[in-house]
Amino acid sequence: METTQKDSVWKEAIETYFEEFLDFFFPDIAKDIDLEKGYEFLDKELQKIVQDAALGKRWADLLIKVFLKDGSERWLLIHIEVQSYFEKDFAKRMFVYNYRIFDRYNKDVVSLAILADSSPSFRPNKYKVKYWDFKLEFKFPMAKLLDYREKCKELEKSKNPFALIVMSHLKELETKKDINKRLFWKVTLVKRLYEKGYRKEDILLLYKFIDWLITLPEELTSKFHEEIIRYEEEKKMPYITTAEKIGIKKGFEQGIKQGIQQGIQQGIRQGLLEAIELGLKLKFGAKGLKLFSAISKIEDVDKLRAIKEAIEVAEDLCDIEELLS
Repeated sequence: METTQKDSVWKEAIETYFEEFLDFFFPDIAKDIDLEKGYEFLDKELQKIVQDAALGKRWADLLIKVFLKDGSERWLLIHIEVQSYFEKDFAKRMFVYNYRIFDRYNKDVVSLAILADSSPSFRPNKYKVKYWDFKLEFKFPMAKLLDYREKCKELEKSKNPFALIVMSHLKELETKKDINKRLFWKVTLVKRLYEKGYRKEDILLLYKFIDWLITLPEELTSKFHEEIIRYEEEKKMPYITTAEKIGIKKGFEQGIKQGIQQGIQQGIRQGLLEAIELGLKLKFGAKGLKLFSAISKIEDVDKLRAIKEAIEVAEDLCDIEELLS
């Protein structure tokens, strides 16, 4: 999965489980925030700030207004950045965003970083400038997902959704060169959604995160769905009702009448359409979904697969529209 898709699924998880996010990654900050007074996501305002900063095509993940427990009326803006690749000027960019948020709102700004990359040595957490007697130092809290590799037992025991999200991310990195191990862990992680006793809506959201993050080649995708369908039937909890699952089921049903291979192909097509629709929504919003009507009429599985892959790397809708011409 490319960086923008990872950012998108992380964004949805943080928006849904903001309190759990703070408790998991930044507990010292969490204890000072009065969540009973509510909080507000300001991602549209942040995107305006990013555009004004003239930094090119960047992705700043979330901006959230929160209130403190000290009884004052003031509020903080917490700028959360999910970084999944090495970037030389990452700390400088964090400083620029922080300053521009402060300049726009005249409010204190706290910047937080989640580093989801695969480099153990990439740990930017400060930006410094010093000339003569002038000194500027901008330092921000940072959580490195790779550091949780030594805490797998703690992650397995925790019911915090971000424990499972972090473990999914670690297994995605760990299994890049071993597709059979990748299949094992994708099945295992999805089963844990049920074992931990999550609510149906939580299972569906976290399943979507795992499904987007840990991708499988076509020959193993069907095995994965067969295993999950069997598991759900055993548990009598048919929660994962994505079009991919429905498509596979329909495929096998059609296979009885029309031939197994044709049915499976139809199931794969349904799954690809679900993934494409989700990708368009997460990356391009309402504008992206306008294209789905035309895409949903495509029968060619290979073309649909090409569109899905294009969404993962596209920076503009024009890149997708070209495939439809």
